[in-house]
Amino acid sequence: MNTQENINYQRIAEAINYIRLNFKNQPNLDEVAEKVNLSPFHFQRIFTDWAGISPKKFLQYLSIDYAKGILKDQQATLFEVAYETGLSGTSRLHDLFVNIEGMTPAEYKNGGKALTINFSYAETPFGNILVASTPKGICYMAFADDRDEAFNGLYDLFPNASYHQVVDMSQQNALHIFRKDWKELSKIKLHLKGSDFQLKVWETLLKIPMGGLNTYQTIAQKIEMPTASRAVGSAVGANPVAFLIPCHRVIKSTGEFGQYHWGTDRKTAMIGWEAAQLNTTEA
Repeated sequence: MNTQENINYQRIAEAINYIRLNFKNQPNLDEVAEKVNLSPFHFQRIFTDWAGISPKKFLQYLSIDYAKGILKDQQATLFEVAYETGLSGTSRLHDLFVNIEGMTPAEYKNGGKALTINFSYAETPFGNILVASTPKGICYMAFADDRDEAFNGLYDLFPNASYHQVVDMSQQNALHIFRKDWKELSKIKLHLKGSDFQLKVWETLLKIPMGGLNTYQTIAQKIEMPTASRAVGSAVGANPVAFLIPCHRVIKSTGEFGQYHWGTDRKTAMIGWEAAQLNTTEA
């Protein structure tokens, strides 16, 4: 690391520490930049290069993590949570949760209460799978070598939802993808719970064509965050909809397939299966 890189590192480390200690005051860009003796423009650029996210987004993640801790106390009101987090009101708390978590603070607090989720198990070329849907669309798909373990993953996302083991049209449309019938893809709707960054990564995965492969670095470049390969890897690993959101199509820059939430052998099989279908279509 050269002298300038070391100076930048020290400045960003100081900025991160300052934001961490003062997030309740919601410091703005100018305030933090002044603390590390940089112009707001240069501080924004250097911080994003080093941290992979903007100073504002970093502040939002700290704030929402703190707010989520308070929301676990069922006695706390949304106004109290907003006040304790340093936000000006419940509307800002609402916007923060929608932007980062993809749901409102009330929805987060009640853990999916009043949400009805249908789920069923089905056979695929790669083993049994659990597929779950809300009235808005598919919210979860996981390979179910162990049915209880697969269901527990769904339950952890929506612990207070009402569950019914029912096959519905959303699930049937989604499962067509395993029957080499991609005509129904346009009918598939998704109801995803994730941060703004995760949703952006998952949306990018949906654009990888069948039989195609991307690296984590390529995904980072596509979302215009070229230094965020590690964060992309975490978002890929957190994908709640197996196969349909094709996280199996992301590999290492070395060409190695890498790890997969539902097993490296399954990932290898899926990549080979898709390549075979593509070759058959082109023949």
